[in-house]
Amino acid sequence: MEFIIEPWHWFVLGVALILFELILPSFAALWFGVSAILVGILYWIFPSMDFNVQIIIWIVLSILCTFSWFKFIKPLSTDKTKAGLSREATIGQVGMVIQTQLNHGSVKVRFPMPVLGSDEWHCRTQDQLEVGDRVRVIDILGNDLVVQRHSSSQNDNL
Repeated sequence: MEFIIEPWHWFVLGVALILFELILPSFAALWFGVSAILVGILYWIFPSMDFNVQIIIWIVLSILCTFSWFKFIKPLSTDKTKAGLSREATIGQVGMVIQTQLNHGSVKVRFPMPVLGSDEWHCRTQDQLEVGDRVRVIDILGNDLVVQRHSSSQNDNL
């Protein structure tokens, strides 16, 4: 009696590999499972497909899915904010004043990358600042950033 591969075998293999991903945090088995399900779909559409062709398609799809994940999709999920980082990571950040004459001499500053989760902050300052001036964070007081005018001779973070 000869064992014949059916499309549902590929579906079961795919689901098993995807479930196996629950104990492997690498996302590698996930893409092998997705590829197996895709081979099952192709085999269901084209039932005369040879087993060797199925294996080759599964290997190629697995490589393509894994490569696509690490090259294109995973970099999109990288957190580019500085949320949760220490005080030292925030001090020294340079931004631009976008609004002046707020309550108690505050100014609104926009940073090129989010600082502590936000790209716009109400900041305290002792300097007379105008819209468009560049400022550097020098301290954190409670929920406020303290900034001073940034001289153009210093290295810029913008």
